[in-house]
Amino acid sequence: MAKEEASSIYPEWMPTVRGKIGGGSTVEVRQRKKHKTSGSQEARAQKTRSPAVSERLSKYLSFQRFAKVLIGCIAAVVSGVMHVFYLSAYHERKFWFSNRQELEREITFQGDSAIYYSYYKDMLKAPTFERGVYELTHNNKTVSLRTINAVQQLSLYPELIASVLYRATGSHEMIEPVYFYIGIVFGLQGIYVTALFVTSWLMSGTWLAGMLTVAWFLINRVDTTRIEYSIPLRENWALPYFACQVAALTGYLKRNLNTYAERFCYLLMSASTYTFMMVWEYSHYVLFLQAVSLLLLDVFSEEQSDKIYEVYKIYIFSLFLGYLLQFENPALLVSPLLSLVGALMLIKCLQLNGKKGTFVAKVIKVFKFYLVCTLPLTLNLIMKTFVPHKENEHVLKFLEVKFGLNVTKNFTLNWLLCQESLQAPSQDFFLRLTQSSLLPFYILVLIICLLSMTQVIFRRMNGKSQKEIVTLEDGRIGERPEIIYHVFHTLILGSLAMLMEGLKFLWTPYVCMLAAFGVCSPELWMTLLKWLRLRTVHPILLALILSMAVPTIIGLSLWKEFFPRLITELTELQEFYDPDTVELMTWIKRQAPVAAVFAGSPQLMGVIKLCTGWMVTSLPLYSDDDLLKRNENIYQIYSKRSAEDIYKILTSYKANYLIVEDAICNEMGTMRGCRVKDLLDVANGHVLCEEDNKLTFSKYGRFCHEVKINYSPYVNYFTRVYWNRSYFVYKVNTVISFQS
Repeated sequence: MAKEEASSIYPEWMPTVRGKIGGGSTVEVRQRKKHKTSGSQEARAQKTRSPAVSERLSKYLSFQRFAKVLIGCIAAVVSGVMHVFYLSAYHERKFWFSNRQELEREITFQGDSAIYYSYYKDMLKAPTFERGVYELTHNNKTVSLRTINAVQQLSLYPELIASVLYRATGSHEMIEPVYFYIGIVFGLQGIYVTALFVTSWLMSGTWLAGMLTVAWFLINRVDTTRIEYSIPLRENWALPYFACQVAALTGYLKRNLNTYAERFCYLLMSASTYTFMMVWEYSHYVLFLQAVSLLLLDVFSEEQSDKIYEVYKIYIFSLFLGYLLQFENPALLVSPLLSLVGALMLIKCLQLNGKKGTFVAKVIKVFKFYLVCTLPLTLNLIMKTFVPHKENEHVLKFLEVKFGLNVTKNFTLNWLLCQESLQAPSQDFFLRLTQSSLLPFYILVLIICLLSMTQVIFRRMNGKSQKEIVTLEDGRIGERPEIIYHVFHTLILGSLAMLMEGLKFLWTPYVCMLAAFGVCSPELWMTLLKWLRLRTVHPILLALILSMAVPTIIGLSLWKEFFPRLITELTELQEFYDPDTVELMTWIKRQAPVAAVFAGSPQLMGVIKLCTGWMVTSLPLYSDDDLLKRNENIYQIYSKRSAEDIYKILTSYKANYLIVEDAICNEMGTMRGCRVKDLLDVANGHVLCEEDNKLTFSKYGRFCHEVKINYSPYVNYFTRVYWNRSYFVYKVNTVISFQS
């Protein structure tokens, strides 16, 4: 019985030890096998289990990664679509667009925006696309006494594409042309927001950064975009492509990128760079700033040199292809972008290398630095010597006056200097960014990144090699090449935005993106925590907590403060009412001859061209020297010149009608010396100028005032044919009578 109990207690695999206990009864004792045998069996069991566990773990990680990417992509697309809906609803509330007649809708396009949309209308009126393109490239129905290539001078490729899409899709049966045009621009703004979302996501590793980027972009839209005020502006067509290019470049510069992702980023970058260059005449200047940022990245992180030179090849290809398709535009050949990239490619071909640390290597580095500084300037001077160009001379003259290198009485330059977009930003700009908490977090992120980059420089000077793979635990945000590029780029754009407020529309979206990346990036918080050397809490855990908690708190505070304002803007009915302009356009269409030529301020001439189709003497364009001279001459109607002088100016441009605007004639400008009539007095020498102490008085009164009085000699040259509260229209007499 004892034997059976003992046998039942011990497992069968234990060996049996027989012996006598007490009264001599025999007891069987089982002994465990040695650990060696047990360990080998467990190891075999683990080997059989490990492939299955690894496979399940791999599938779980793949699914988690896929779910993260899927949710992020959905959030990016939804953000873009919601932005489009918001713009559409706000535009409808602001202008009552759907309840207006066609003429009232067109008046909402002001200045150069009116010119762009008018050519879109001309393309739709043309019997065929080919005929429409020919009429635009040989246009003699816009500016009197001049045939212009409107496609080249105004970069009308967006209008050409929009007209083709409108016809090809059969949209004329479903939607009006103006809604189709505006819808395309709003759609591009959705792509713009999505690209900013993706860029911030790529930099931080979390799509939460993209959501915060979009929130800041929308809240600060007064400083991030001009879409609300001037829909057809070239920058509204171009900047979405630039944002796509920046997103592709960010992905392309990342380390350990697989071949397919790298190829996709390269193709997207090529397509967006070329498109950006085609739709905006100043795009090559923006790309020049980007090329300078990449040059600084190449100096800072030599491991990305091959990728950077591939980007340079994209620049060169886009420039030459753009040169051919933009009717051999000389501005692209003399652009600083081509000179810089061409010089860097030549230096690369020289293969100036030496053994690291030797005297020869140091001499070569100094020689390379000398070439980088001098060769681009040399190439640019050579190109300007052999390539005839006039398009951008006024830009250089403007910069000379802007930075105090020259003083001028020139009306055009002084008028440009007085434009709000070309002056230093006001305090209100910084106050708005601070109230939305954007500027403080941007400065914090920028300081951490700069200090980390400085730390990398000192580490390299001490002979420490740079790590190929930077982990979260390392806390070295300044070693990532895409972060280095963005820091340099935002510093360059920010420096220029401090000089000219118009450039804030390039810089502020960057601020939204960089600030959102920083507060949502565990790596940035880890970099900061490693400097603080906290020991109470594990740094990695605290960095992960901060990267989730800080953006959540920011998001909740933005939602509480700004979301009600956005809803109020969409529910509040505004009204754009300009009856005087409507009456003027109606009178022109009914009373003026079809062959009539109108003269007046360039902004009004753009509206007349759009609403009536009549020929004008000038256009609100500032990239053509002849048009700038015309604008200055026509503006003389607000100066202290004689009736005979004004008559000679108008007849030299074959003008039949003159329109005097009361808002300009009686302008009460808030900025001293920036009224049109003040600038004309300075240019004509009728007031004291800072350049010298000469003071000349005019014996004539201001023309726009005197012509309203209807006395000789003004009535001999001009006959008033129409007027209302804002406009006075005078017919330029062909037969002059000097009878009083």
